[in-house]
Amino acid sequence: MPKVITAAMLVIGDEILSGRTKDQNIGYLADIMTAIGIDLKEVRIVLDDEEDIVAALNDVRQRYTYIFTSGGIGPTHDDITADSIAKAFDVPCDYDAAAYSLLESHYTKRGLEFTDARKRMARLPRGATHIENPVSVAPGFRIGNVHVMAGVPSVFQAMLDKVLPTLETGIKMLSATVSCPLGEGIIGGPLAEIQKSHPLTIIGSYPRFGEGHFMTELVVRARSQDVLEAARKDVEAMVKSLTT
Repeated sequence: MPKVITAAMLVIGDEILSGRTKDQNIGYLADIMTAIGIDLKEVRIVLDDEEDIVAALNDVRQRYTYIFTSGGIGPTHDDITADSIAKAFDVPCDYDAAAYSLLESHYTKRGLEFTDARKRMARLPRGATHIENPVSVAPGFRIGNVHVMAGVPSVFQAMLDKVLPTLETGIKMLSATVSCPLGEGIIGGPLAEIQKSHPLTIIGSYPRFGEGHFMTELVVRARSQDVLEAARKDVEAMVKSLTT
């Protein structure tokens, strides 16, 4: 059996749950993970609440190969991700000398005061290593299997680009699509039997409405071309038997 690499994502921030900010990072991460053969198994959105972040992180980091977080590492009082992750790992959250120097130099060059709020972005859990931020300098960080990144989409994406070469990747998931002119109520039973017959596949059904009736797009996924083709043929045969 091929090795399966898994991931989960924690999206941190009251503004996501309130609707003030529309998340753009989940879909981006999902696309990238699929492309490199990592299964994104779970996404959670949590408030800027230390207990909630610690509980969620300690749960998922035990269950998946990699964890990615977004949000909550900025300069304001409610950016508590670094402190929360330090608590989850039971380590102090200290000023990191390299991050402090990097930020101090950055603000000096821009002619801006290196305020206490801006200094907060140099605080990392002890033992964490930097994730480079080529957009706005303030680094993300990595501790254990957890990768902590900014919530701003352009910064999140730039940080993720720096993380990707460090990840172990799995065998990419292959897929095949079969169009079916029938609704799920008709194909549900036969499709379930096909899924049972092909346990190494994942078969999804996605209904849509068009031309005055419901139809279904059937997507077969597998990590082996032979396994994929065998299941696809059975799905096509099922559709044909129900439509002729």
